[in-house]
Amino acid sequence: MNAPWKPAAQGNRDPFAAYICDEAALDVLRPVVIEMGWQPEKCNKGGLRNAVQSLSISASPAILMVDLSESGDPLNDINGLAEVCEPGTVVIAVGQVNDVRLYRDLLGSGIHDYLLKPLSASQVRDSLTQAQTVFAAPRSNDGETIKRHVSTAVVGTRGGVGASTLATSLAWLFSTDHRAPTALLDLDVHFGTGALSLDLEPGRGLTDAIDNPSRIDGLFIERAMIRANDNLALLSAEAPINVPLMTDGSAFMQLQEEFRQAFEITVIDMPRNMLINFPQLLSDVNVVTLVTEMTLASARDTIRLLAWLKSNAPQATPLVVANKVQAGTLEISRADFEASIERKIDYLVPFDQKAATTAAKLGQTFAEANRATKSAAAMRDVAKAVLGASEDDIEAERPASAGGSLLGKLDLKALLAKKSKTPQAA
Repeated sequence: MNAPWKPAAQGNRDPFAAYICDEAALDVLRPVVIEMGWQPEKCNKGGLRNAVQSLSISASPAILMVDLSESGDPLNDINGLAEVCEPGTVVIAVGQVNDVRLYRDLLGSGIHDYLLKPLSASQVRDSLTQAQTVFAAPRSNDGETIKRHVSTAVVGTRGGVGASTLATSLAWLFSTDHRAPTALLDLDVHFGTGALSLDLEPGRGLTDAIDNPSRIDGLFIERAMIRANDNLALLSAEAPINVPLMTDGSAFMQLQEEFRQAFEITVIDMPRNMLINFPQLLSDVNVVTLVTEMTLASARDTIRLLAWLKSNAPQATPLVVANKVQAGTLEISRADFEASIERKIDYLVPFDQKAATTAAKLGQTFAEANRATKSAAAMRDVAKAVLGASEDDIEAERPASAGGSLLGKLDLKALLAKKSKTPQAA
């Protein structure tokens, strides 16, 4: 079937065949098949067992639709189908069991899509069109030069440190100052502010991708992403807070793969819980921008995250950005903070409440609304560093060994005592 192999050339194979159990589904399917320019006679009565019997003595079609409604063990029967299907056959399954575990298992076995009965014409048409793109635009172009792609994940060490503010500003800077086609992926599915910062409606693109990861392709990206400007597209969500996130992370991985094909830069606004639950999301990230603040809690979590990155994403260059820095009001001085994390802070972004209010009122990113401020200048420096680190033009300073306990690196009692006596300076 389609997953283990590259799509094969169609040659003399039939473009389409279907094996469907009931007349109602066939009545929906046949007009769509005619519309696609295929022969309605290829829509056969009978389910998966009939398909296996027929294909054992004849060539497989390019696109095969099979009905699992009469199958007692769909996964085992699908494996039997794989034995008679030629490599490159794109298989679309049809069934009446609405179970997310079955859906995932079927996709894992190599099925291209799973349609739930009762069928609708639009549902069938979309699935067949997407199946055609596997042949029309194969992803593997061995003869072409692979397009270079830069990917950065922006992670806040604590809630409220301004990671989302920096992520949206970086994406905007990449798309305007550097004129690079940029994708912004906001992975805070329930409470993300990416669209809000850009004065856009989030749409259903991200939730649709999570619900139907097999449908993610170039056409999906083109339709689902929201344009912020000529070079910046956003994918975010505002999912109902009574609906838990049900995903194994495959949708996010597929989205990143499509972004590599369609854009030059990807900015991922990644909440800490997503980092923990789906560590595979950082497998192809060039730079991880850790946004922190000068507090004891942020120092602790910066240490933990740097150690985690060293073990789980060694290919990614970490940049430590201290945000909302106010001279004279710091909980920990810069020197003490850097001593505790055993490395330098790469960039400090000054606190500017007036500038943040201006951006919110204008419905613009912080960097766009406040170009002349020191905070925006620091953000531009971060953007240049992300591009420089990904190109190996600068040698990123790696943290020293993360071994030992937190108390061995950061004497909390001493810092608290010092803070109570002397105001800290930036």
